[in-house]
Amino acid sequence: MTTAESASESSQAGEFDLGATLAERGAERYELHTRYLNHQLPRMLHTIGFDKVYERAEGAYFYDADGNDYLDMLAGFGVMGLGRHHPVVRKALHDVLDAQLADLTRFDCQPLPGLLAEKLLAHSPHLDRAFFGNSGTEAVEGALKFARFVTGRPRVLYCAHAFHGLTTGSLSVNGESGFRDGFAPLLPDTAVPLGDLDALERELRKGDVAALIVEPIQGKGVLAAPPGYLLAAQELLHRHKALLIADEVQTGLGRTGDFYAYQHEEGVEPDLVCVAKALSGGYVPVGATLGKDWIFKKVYSSMDRVLVHSASFGSNAQAMAAGLAVLSVMENEQIVAGVRATGELLRSRLAALTDKYEMLADVRGRGLMIGIEFGRPNSLKLRSRWAMLQAARKGLFAQMVVVPLLQKHRILTQVSGDHMEVIKLIPPLIIGEREVDRFVDAFTAVMDDAHDGGLMWDFGKTLVKQAVANR
Repeated sequence: MTTAESASESSQAGEFDLGATLAERGAERYELHTRYLNHQLPRMLHTIGFDKVYERAEGAYFYDADGNDYLDMLAGFGVMGLGRHHPVVRKALHDVLDAQLADLTRFDCQPLPGLLAEKLLAHSPHLDRAFFGNSGTEAVEGALKFARFVTGRPRVLYCAHAFHGLTTGSLSVNGESGFRDGFAPLLPDTAVPLGDLDALERELRKGDVAALIVEPIQGKGVLAAPPGYLLAAQELLHRHKALLIADEVQTGLGRTGDFYAYQHEEGVEPDLVCVAKALSGGYVPVGATLGKDWIFKKVYSSMDRVLVHSASFGSNAQAMAAGLAVLSVMENEQIVAGVRATGELLRSRLAALTDKYEMLADVRGRGLMIGIEFGRPNSLKLRSRWAMLQAARKGLFAQMVVVPLLQKHRILTQVSGDHMEVIKLIPPLIIGEREVDRFVDAFTAVMDDAHDGGLMWDFGKTLVKQAVANR
């Protein structure tokens, strides 16, 4: 590079200074969202006291301007499987940018997509090919298209309370009415109860079903498919010439203590598998639709159909590098084995508290996907308070627990779904005993306060007022 070229490049780089922009405008973050983005998000965050200002993040922690740490038990809805800013993933992205690859020419075959497909498919030996898109919902869209095309049938079955994404196709197999309302007409898909084989068979007998799409563990409520259901459903589907689609967008890549959640049930071999979230390393959006060879060959049956399903940013070098780095870390740091051990420790310690707290109804899940469910207490004093919350809006007690976990103990969690008294824990897969101790100690303190009639009930009254006002 000549001196003139170097000076020109420096000048061009100086036209935008990210650090200076953030220093100058960063304090406007909530105002900017209110004015230009979803105005209800800052409103909601202000209402429940979640309007924190995080300055940086590393591993399983956020940090504010005063250096206080916040334990992340949410992992960006599962995206941050390796925590934030894992050094191996960071280096891979620096390396791929520095390589200045001839990316997305559309008329060549770069090595990174093939290498990532090879590595990902090695963890799913009954599958043969991959399509790379940009998100979980896009991975689901691909699976729906492929299933309909290869079977020649219009209808896909899904399970009640499922979440498969929010674009129109995936919304058609979303089992939560709150997401679907107002967006009709959708595709002619049909819900069946999770675990109900009779309902599945009734629909299959109609002869127009292309596939069943199912989360092995539903994110909403952390509800697992009953033992034996996936295998029995697979056999029913194949008998009726329909396909099984496993949505592993949140449960995949080690979250449940195996690489995929369906692998907990021997003999289950889905025809199509959707993955995303953790594959990104938390940096570059990526999704993948994995499938059997015959499915891909039927979809891409000739050169005329070479672009019949494609994505403008699919298989981009940055996403592929992030995915390769993530899988390398998972293998080298034995992430899946760590998830099994840490998940069992966390679940068992929380389950041991069910005898101590009458409002703690259940602790369930696999690996580091854990649901904590609350239920109606027995004592008269607590029962009246519980009834007050339920009359206003189901789910307020769980929100009452989530808020002090953040405000008092600096731990970020989430309510598992609208109108549900369930908290979902999906922390980064790298947490260990230290983080388990911190969460259990904080949760115990919050539950003590709830059962003693402490200050959190004052906040409960505020939530009731908000719920009534929003009716």
